[in-house]
Amino acid sequence: MNLAVNPVTPDPQSVEVAAEALSQVQAYLRTHQDDAATVRLVDDDEAEQLVVPRGAIELLARVLAHMANGHSVSVVPAHAELTTQQAAQLLNVSRPYLIGLLEAGEIEYRKVGTHRRVLAGSLLAYKHRDDARRRKAADELTQLAQEMDLT
Repeated sequence: MNLAVNPVTPDPQSVEVAAEALSQVQAYLRTHQDDAATVRLVDDDEAEQLVVPRGAIELLARVLAHMANGHSVSVVPAHAELTTQQAAQLLNVSRPYLIGLLEAGEIEYRKVGTHRRVLAGSLLAYKHRDDARRRKAADELTQLAQEMDLT
C-alpha cells in the first residue's frame, strides 16, 4: 500500500458529510472525557457497538476537519519508511530540495543500497520544527511592522 502518495480526495458530497460528522465527533469528544470511546455503527439492518481508543477518535476528527475543508488526506504511520519522492510530496517540495535537506542533516534518513529512506516520524518532526520557525519569523515581522508603525 502506497500510503504517502494515494490520499483520499473528497468530492463535494463527501465534504458535506465530513463537515456534519466532524461536528458530531467534536461534540462527542467534548462530552466524553474518558480514555476509550464507544462508537455505534448503524446500517439498514442492525447496529453494532465498537470500542476504540480515544486517540483514534481524535485522529478521526482531524481527518474529518481536513476533508470538510476539501483537502486530500493520507494516514501514514510514524514508523513507515518513505522514498524521497513520497517524502517530498508530503512536504510539498521538490525531490532535489528534499535531498538537500537530507544531506544538510535537517531530516534523518538511512540508505538502503543507493536509495534514501525517510521515516515518516522524522519527516513530521522536521515539519513541526520548520512550522515553528516560520511562525516565529512571522511574529517577529509583525512586531517589527508595529514598532515602525507600518500597520
